[in-house]
Amino acid sequence: MERKLYLSVENKKIWGVCGGLGEFLGIDATIIRLIWAILTFVYGVGFFAYLIAALVIPRRPY
Repeated sequence: MERKLYLSVENKKIWGVCGGLGEFLGIDATIIRLIWAILTFVYGVGFFAYLIAALVIPRRPY
């Protein structure tokens, strides 16, 4: 079965990027949110990466 990355509908806080990555990788989205927060506050790239991911990752077709 082919796995695809989609924005999460059930596990989202803003646009569902971290929830979608968590579902795709099979880990808790909270861990991804923590990593994303660290990238944002320490390196400053987390916000731009999140914004780009939110625009590039498609929504799950129903």
